[in-house]
This record gives sequence, structure tokens and C-alpha cells, in this order.
Amino acid sequence: MELKPETLAEIEEAIPKYPEKQSAVMPLLHAIQKDQGLLTNEAAEWVAGKLGMEAIQVLAVITFYPFFRQHRIGKRHIRVCRTLSCAMAGGAKVCDRVLSEFDTGLNEISPGGEVTVEFAECLASCGSAPVMLVDDDLHENLDEEKAKAICDQIKSEAVQA
Repeated sequence: MELKPETLAEIEEAIPKYPEKQSAVMPLLHAIQKDQGLLTNEAAEWVAGKLGMEAIQVLAVITFYPFFRQHRIGKRHIRVCRTLSCAMAGGAKVCDRVLSEFDTGLNEISPGGEVTVEFAECLASCGSAPVMLVDDDLHENLDEEKAKAICDQIKSEAVQA
């Protein structure tokens, strides 16, 4: 795995900040995902070697947290919460609307590469369900019309870029 020099520098700076170097696993994974766009098994093995861990321990972290991904995504990343509060408040309808707006399927890259839509296990905003995360921005109290407006905004930003 080949990392950019600035990523390697970030990794070397991160490790000594922790009393146990294994505690640096998440910052290292964030840095590598930012550099590579995803986290491969090779990346997990590399981090494990760097921190003196087993690769399965690193993979457990990667697969547990929804912000880590093992596949490529579109330019924008949309995650719709599907846990109980969001499901009961209409999260599936919100997700269906987003998929329809971008003519794509769940966990796929939309035509033109603009978005990837996924379910997330929990976005920690049960009181304002249903919610979705667009890149790093949380959108709360959604319904199909609010979801459409967010999709329209994403589309308009794509045209301007």
C-alpha cells in the first residue's frame, strides 16, 4: 500500500499522542481512508503491523463504525439511519426517495458518480428521526419532501462544480 508523504507524516504524529499505541487505530484509519478513498484488507494489515495488533482487531473497528468503508463511493456519501426510531418515523421512505432522485440502488455509485446511498446502523439522533448524513452534515426530522430538497441541492452543487 502506497500512502502520500503527508499521510505518513500524519500517522507518525498521531501514534505518540496515545499512551498505548493501539489506541491510535481510529486516527490511522481515518488518515488512510482520506488518502485512499477506502480501507482495504491490505490497509487493515498495514495498520495492525504498525500498531502491534492483529489484523482482525483492525477489521473489527473498520466494520463496526459506519464512517469507515471498504468500498469506493460516489463524490457525495449519503447515509440514512435505519435503526428503530428512524425506521418507525419513515426512514425507509426517505431512503427510497433519495435512491429514486439519483436513479441508483442502495450501496451503489449513481450514474455519473455523484452519490452513494447507504443505510447506517445509528446516527445518534433518535429524537429527531428520521435522519441522514450527507458527507459530514446531519439532516434531521426528514420526510420525502425534505429529502427531495436535499437531493436537489446536491444536484445543483454538482452542476456548479
